Amino acid sequence: MAVSNIFDKDSIVLGAKFSDKKEVIEETGKLLLNRGHIQPEYIDAMLEREEKFSVYIGNGVAIPHGVGGSEKYIKSSGIALIQVPDGVSFGKNKTAYVIIGIAGVDGEHLDILAKLAITCSDIEKIEKIRMAVSKEEILKLIDM
Repeated sequence: MAVSNIFDKDSIVLGAKFSDKKEVIEETGKLLLNRGHIQPEYIDAMLEREEKFSVYIGNGVAIPHGVGGSEKYIKSSGIALIQVPDGVSFGKNKTAYVIIGIAGVDGEHLDILAKLAITCSDIEKIEKIRMAVSKEEILKLIDM
């Protein structure tokens, strides 16, 4: 699975502002939808996932993805990233600055999650993504 096939500069939004987590999850889903990776129903599955289990993983990162059974709404594997420099609340003491939406076919979401977990465990790298001024800079930092 080559990252260039699932993640490119058109999958990134810089300097976004959101009032709540629902808004940013919907926008992340729209990026995946507009790139042709998902059907609209997958966005509802992303919101449902957040209602059941927080998609906030720590270090200022949230990784919205669909609930089990929502794979039928995925057309192709993809990643969408939204940078929110001022952050958006995912609950008490859970402020996300980097929101990474994922969709994976044929179990690829587990591979994507595993690779992103390595990147997201590096606090310095996450801070660089949070403060990045170009999409190219983010692509280099999310090198899978």
